[in-house]
Amino acid sequence: MPLDRILRNLITWQRAGGAPLPAREMTIEAAREKYRANAWRPRRDGGPHASVRAADRAIGTADGSSILCRVYTPEADFGRVITFLHGGGWVLGDLDSHDSACRMMAASLGAVVVSAGYRRAPEFPYPTPLLDAADAARWTSRTFPGRDHVIAGDSAGAHMALGIAMRARESGDLPLAALLLVYPPVDPSLRIAAACEHPDGYLLSVDDMAWHYELYVPDPRRRREPLVDLINADLRGLPPTVLATAEFDPLRDEGAELAERLCAAGVPVRYVPGPGLVHGYFLMQEVVPAAAACARRVVQELDAVLRSAPVQAARGER
Repeated sequence: MPLDRILRNLITWQRAGGAPLPAREMTIEAAREKYRANAWRPRRDGGPHASVRAADRAIGTADGSSILCRVYTPEADFGRVITFLHGGGWVLGDLDSHDSACRMMAASLGAVVVSAGYRRAPEFPYPTPLLDAADAARWTSRTFPGRDHVIAGDSAGAHMALGIAMRARESGDLPLAALLLVYPPVDPSLRIAAACEHPDGYLLSVDDMAWHYELYVPDPRRRREPLVDLINADLRGLPPTVLATAEFDPLRDEGAELAERLCAAGVPVRYVPGPGLVHGYFLMQEVVPAAAACARRVVQELDAVLRSAPVQAARGER
């Protein structure tokens, strides 16, 4: 289907003064500030999910440092917990940029949401962001025991969410009920993205992704490691997965292929395409009705998975 009308107008407005400066030509702080400016502002004192309470918590990491997490508590609690990893190419994004999305998930799913403020590249390249995210997931599991635990993320956060699930499969110390992967990047070679229908022009380009990978994993040899090159990783034994893509996104085809490979590996998958949408739509719910509708469908699919999750079934909750 064609690009959503509101998104088309927003992109046209952004380009009124000329083509945007590529991310790799900006300073890191300028790129982060641009991301913050484009992200919907947190609305702690109002908005559609004002009943969700939020509190920041500092948690320790395995290397003796600490990171900040934001814990969202819904008014109606259905015994679920989500560790959420924000997107932004492992470089951009923060707790505030994804505040509204986390509130929506908490309210819609009746879940406590722990949004992890992992350390970012280039100051902290791979594997530090992934290890921080894993520490946050373990903290969530210890702090909220006995709940159906979901690892979720959008974009780079989805990449790390899948990596955490793979690590948990090997260690056996982090029971997971489900995975939520929203437009995940999984092919660091970018061959799939370069060959897709929309490699450029819709808020994310293949070159942007190349820049993000260069900062996250500076050594090209390490991009072949299973926790980075996820499209070629062993996907067997992972939790039921909800995977969402966007039609006008260079990552669409690799996300769709990941869904196929998960299915082939025996993982139950619910795939949610995003017709007419672009990368980043999960943050546009309050300004783009089509983005909000698709995000609701994503959450509904995750709710359906959790309604049959083992922990919840054992408690007799439906």
